Amino acid sequence: MYSGPIVDTHMHLWDLSKQKHAWLAPSNDSVKALGGLEKLRHDFLVADYLRDSANQNIVATVHIEALWDRSDVLGETRWLETLDKSRGVAARYIAAAPLGTPEGAAILAQQAAFTRVVGIRDILSFHPTQPEKSFAAHSRVAFDPAWRADVARLVEHGLNLELMMYPYQLEGVLDLARSLPALQIVVNHSASPVDHDDAGMARWREAVRALGREPNIALKVSNIAGYDPQSSTFESVRAVALHCIESLGPERVMLGTDWPVARLNSEFDDIYDALRRIVVDMTATEQRALFHDNAKRLYRL
Repeated sequence: MYSGPIVDTHMHLWDLSKQKHAWLAPSNDSVKALGGLEKLRHDFLVADYLRDSANQNIVATVHIEALWDRSDVLGETRWLETLDKSRGVAARYIAAAPLGTPEGAAILAQQAAFTRVVGIRDILSFHPTQPEKSFAAHSRVAFDPAWRADVARLVEHGLNLELMMYPYQLEGVLDLARSLPALQIVVNHSASPVDHDDAGMARWREAVRALGREPNIALKVSNIAGYDPQSSTFESVRAVALHCIESLGPERVMLGTDWPVARLNSEFDDIYDALRRIVVDMTATEQRALFHDNAKRLYRL
């Protein structure tokens, strides 16, 4: 079993006293795709992450924007800068920016000025028949000219683009990757196997294979159980993870937890125990790439 260093490539922190995370308010049900959020409605800070991860050899983490108030996205980055970095928690940030808006270019420049900001995330996930699973306002965000103009600026700033997407957004993501070959795209959460019937899983498998054919796309395997918490098993999680690795190769896949959101379905140690079991038959070099080296390279750690 893998025992080397780990970079957790997908985690979040929040301080609810800041009142910047409306989606976590008890009266808010806007993020219906996640289900009940009671387990998440408390502060989650560096000390909390260190407590939960104490049994794992985690040397650094990448903080992913946590839907901080969209009128003040720079505030999240400034807040992260005040936190203790001595144990590597939030060593790098994937920040937010209002891509495709009049203020997008200026905010991108300001985010890029922070050394720890290595990318910007946007959420394209839109479900055509189940609106409760949609995070985006419509299905064709990736084709919007103003949005694309801001995404092109990421290349100028040396930043990655991180995306949440469903297989339904594949066409737009592929077109984006081909039109901006110098842009490093990182697709979150195994490209979201959101539909669990046979047709849905076939659609997801083909989408992942198509993503793998674009050399500037990488993929994060994280919180697979979150897409089917009622019937998820080790074998179903294993099948998703291995399909991702087989489609993109072990040099373009990274592993992460999505902690603490993954608390809705998993325990921290169980996540890494499962990941170790899934990749146990791979070479030592491949395992280290998945757990550490790819993240070190792509996030410039």
